[in-house]
Amino acid sequence: MAREDGLLAVGGDLSPERLIRAYSLGIFPWYTPGEPLLWWAPTPRLILFPSEFKKSRRLHRIIRQGTFEVSMDRNFRQMISACAETRLQNGEETWIDTDMLEAYCTLHDLGFAHSVECWQDGVLAGGLYGVSLGTAFFGESMFSSRANSSKVALATLVDQMLAWKFEMIDCQIGTRHLMSLGAREIPGDEFYALLAGCMNKPTRRGIWCIESKP
Repeated sequence: MAREDGLLAVGGDLSPERLIRAYSLGIFPWYTPGEPLLWWAPTPRLILFPSEFKKSRRLHRIIRQGTFEVSMDRNFRQMISACAETRLQNGEETWIDTDMLEAYCTLHDLGFAHSVECWQDGVLAGGLYGVSLGTAFFGESMFSSRANSSKVALATLVDQMLAWKFEMIDCQIGTRHLMSLGAREIPGDEFYALLAGCMNKPTRRGIWCIESKP
C-alpha cells in the first residue's frame, strides 16, 4: 500500500506499542521536524546480512590495535543525541527531534532499542543505534567524529549478530557507504518474507553487552 517512494502513512504517534508494531511490519518513522509524522515502507530494501559484512584489512588493523574502546548500551541517550547533533553540525537536517529522542529512549528502557559506542580517551567518538525485534536489527542512525569509529561499531554489531544468530540488519534505504560494507538491496517480497521469519523468533530484550570480539 506504500507509495512508490515508500511513504505509507501520515500521523499517529510515537508510542512504544505503535513503534514496535510498525517495525515488526517493516515500517519506520522518518520526517523533518515541523512536518506531520510520516511512516515509510520503501522497496527495494537495503539489507546487511551479517555473514556478508566486508571487513577490510585496514578495519581489521584498527580493531586489533584497540584504537577505540567499544561498548554496548553504555549510554543510549548520549548516542542518539550525538547522531542528531553531528548531522546539524554538518549542516544536514535531522529527523531526530525531541519527540523521536524520547520515544527511542523509552524503547531502550523497555529493552528493544540498543546502541554500540566507540570511545577514545573517555569521549564518545562514534557509534550507532537501532531497534531489535526477533532476529532482526533495524539500524536507525550512526555517527563518527573520529575516523573509522562508526565502522568499528558496525563491525562489533555484526559479530554480535553472528554470535546471536540474527538473520539481518535492516539498513532501510540504500547508501554507497553501507553498500561498500556489504549491504545490498533486496526486493520487497523477499524482505517481507525474511522479516516474517525473523519475527517468529524470540526477541533479545534487555541491556546488551559485548560477548564476541570482532
